[in-house]
Amino acid sequence: MRLLIVAVGQRVPDWAASAYDDYAKRFPPELKVQLKAIKTEPRGSKTLQTLYAAERERIEAAIPRGTRVVALDERGTSLTTKALAERLKGWQLGGDDVALVIGGPDGLDPDFRQAAHERIRLSDLTLPHAMVRVLLIEQLYRAWSVNAGHPYHRE
Repeated sequence: MRLLIVAVGQRVPDWAASAYDDYAKRFPPELKVQLKAIKTEPRGSKTLQTLYAAERERIEAAIPRGTRVVALDERGTSLTTKALAERLKGWQLGGDDVALVIGGPDGLDPDFRQAAHERIRLSDLTLPHAMVRVLLIEQLYRAWSVNAGHPYHRE
């Protein structure tokens, strides 16, 4: 199984890239994690609909057919770490690759969010995009460690 993190926005601070890379390399070979950074549409005088459409097109192009899409959304389902571990286990048993999608500064296109197989949220707080990448991969690693009985996660 492959976890694909699709994140709108290309530039992240060195600390965030380093933290992301540290967690990404911890995953076992049977659970590959890949990051695809998607170009943010230049804002200028474009309408929100135009921005959404351009970013949606890039996001959809980055996600292979047959991949389960999970949109990160502030209105999505709130999960505990154990609930995320159960979701991860279900995804693995289902055998499909999973794309977890992080929107840009304006979020995700509403129609894309609705079309996603699932919508989850990481926090009630508003977080910088670089932090979201790190928090997401850390929680995915923690979820894997819960399922594997790995000592990384202690109650």
